[in-house]
Amino acid sequence: MPLAPINPPIRDWRRQRVWIVGASSGIGAALSRLLLDKGAEVVLSARRQAQLMQVAHAHPRATVLPLDVTDPQSWREGWSRWQDQQRLPDLVVFCAADYRPERCWELQHERVRQTLDTNLAGVYFGLETILPALMARQSGGIALVASVAGYVGLPGASVYGPSKAALINLAELLHAELRCHGIPVYLINPGFVTTRLTAMNDFPMPAIMSADDAARCIVRGLERGHFEIHFPRRFTLWIKLIAMLPYRLRLPLLRHLART
Repeated sequence: MPLAPINPPIRDWRRQRVWIVGASSGIGAALSRLLLDKGAEVVLSARRQAQLMQVAHAHPRATVLPLDVTDPQSWREGWSRWQDQQRLPDLVVFCAADYRPERCWELQHERVRQTLDTNLAGVYFGLETILPALMARQSGGIALVASVAGYVGLPGASVYGPSKAALINLAELLHAELRCHGIPVYLINPGFVTTRLTAMNDFPMPAIMSADDAARCIVRGLERGHFEIHFPRRFTLWIKLIAMLPYRLRLPLLRHLART
């Protein structure tokens, strides 16, 4: 018999109000368009308002809400607009991300801070802002977009990888702490996806997929009530296998990747 879903499956997007934070490009933009096509009401947030307007174009159920995830005050102002409308989101997707390919000897403090503020601190600022209201209502899901780069210490992702590993850990503890409050938590771990961020890579990216295909994988996982949604599986399962190996086997593989 198939295992019961960990989270409540989302069966009718027409009844859902989704807040996508990081919706101006890449996976966030593709996911926004797909959910709008499925009939969801989608609020799109990011710093770049012009790009958000392009995503929302011709979609009457789209709302643009500019937001700087690295600024706690910006989170509070955005959330006050939700409360003014007296209707909270049914699902919040934390999708904002920053990435630069860099080795550990190439670190620069300003770039380190920008990546960590966007990928990790911004999520904490958002949770601090929205969780009290969601817990009081005892509904409203949270989805964190991490990465398979968080499974193991992949060379060339000296800041991005650890920030995504932290999100994986955070999603697990959120699920443990929020389940009794009626708040489902989803963890999304993409492999390589064609975006402006991966365009900076100068190495072969196995099983790379389009942002539209990534969005379809995410929606399928949400509709099935999965906790972890990872794709493409022909790549992610290999990385999961490496993560399960003892260090005496895992570390030589990572050293080999560092030389390629």
